Amino acid sequence: MKTTTTLFLATISLSIHCGLQAAVPATEASKLGTTLTPIGAEKAGNADGSIPAWNGGLDKNAGTVDQYGRRSDPFAGEQPMFIITAQNQEQYADKLTDGQRALLNRYPESYRLRVFPTHRSVAIPEDVQQAVARNAVSTKLLSGGSGLQDFDTAIPFPIPQNGVEVMWNHLTRYRGGSARRNYVQATPLANGTFVPVHFKQQFTYRDQLNDFDPQNPGNVLFYYRELITAPARLAGDVVLVHETLDQVKEPRKSWIYNAGQRRVRRAPQISYDGPFPASEGQRTADNLDMFNGALDRYDWKLVGKKEIYIPYNNYRLESGDLKYSDIVRPGHINSDLPRYELHRVWVVEGTLKAGARHIYAKRIAYIDEDSWQIALLDHFDARGTLWRVAEGFMAPLYDKQIPWLGVETLYDLINGRYIVTGMRNEEKDQLEFGFKASSAEYTPTALRNAGVR
Repeated sequence: MKTTTTLFLATISLSIHCGLQAAVPATEASKLGTTLTPIGAEKAGNADGSIPAWNGGLDKNAGTVDQYGRRSDPFAGEQPMFIITAQNQEQYADKLTDGQRALLNRYPESYRLRVFPTHRSVAIPEDVQQAVARNAVSTKLLSGGSGLQDFDTAIPFPIPQNGVEVMWNHLTRYRGGSARRNYVQATPLANGTFVPVHFKQQFTYRDQLNDFDPQNPGNVLFYYRELITAPARLAGDVVLVHETLDQVKEPRKSWIYNAGQRRVRRAPQISYDGPFPASEGQRTADNLDMFNGALDRYDWKLVGKKEIYIPYNNYRLESGDLKYSDIVRPGHINSDLPRYELHRVWVVEGTLKAGARHIYAKRIAYIDEDSWQIALLDHFDARGTLWRVAEGFMAPLYDKQIPWLGVETLYDLINGRYIVTGMRNEEKDQLEFGFKASSAEYTPTALRNAGVR
């Protein structure tokens, strides 16, 4: 996958001479690695220095990794510069989202944002940087923005021209190529009581398959499988997804294996606003990973860039010293654990198209410029009322140069419940990346075998 600078420049030249409709011209693409980071963020800091310049991200040896794959916190010695509460929020209003302010107002005695110094910790492997550079001059939108052509590895539009391109950057951001993990999800009642749901998750990007043919890549972007291992009433249920690049031309393929019925069935509801299994109605299918799936039901407007306090470098929230009961509290997760920093984000507003159906009439996404990860996402109902607020707590895996979304939350402002997923604090396994798999592991037949109790 690695490409020399000479080959990259030759690719730009070939794109121009062949008349391809590149996302940006070569003169714009040349900013990558100079005034822009290799994946498209502004290298420079902000005017007052509260956001520093990007200097390559965290070093691979920024901390230690224990036997269970938990990273030490490179910033453990830092203290909050200040804490934003319901009482003092007005003085920080220009750097808060509507969702953050709504949570402060709904939980004035317990919800708060502890704000720390900003660290631009994201680092990306060299071969991925080169793939992004190629994408900048070659990747094109298809089907009104619902698909990609000539896409390589990650981040098709490092210099985006519209909201759809920014959303595609989130959908295809670099996540290590392929991954396996065990994690825990909780959907507490209003009083904070919860039953942990344990998952075994695996996903593989197409170019990580043993049988991948680069000459005939097909329309699948990645394969996803998720097995529930506890509690007993859900154990053995499995979800399988084939995520397509062009989901309008070929909708996502999904199946569910129900262990109680010992039956595999197609599951077209695992898309858009269909309820996601084991979430107690607190999350739609496209809420997972902050946002996933097809973009075609919304008009995505690029509002611009803004400086916002977002969750960042949340190594404390990943700590093996914590129990799940230390994190899950009534109304929201424990506010003494998350870390917030000031970062530049892309703001994209999605408005439901006329005639399209979805329980969310509008969504506003705040996407970290350094990783293309959605950090915050506000959801509005058909009346224009702010309904649900999502937070994504990124903790980069510095030793592997992977920007990683660990814990994510989705708060319901109306019923007072929430869902928190991605917790690994009590798990005793390693996160595994970069493994090779066969497409045979992601078939309905394999789904049945994986779900045997």
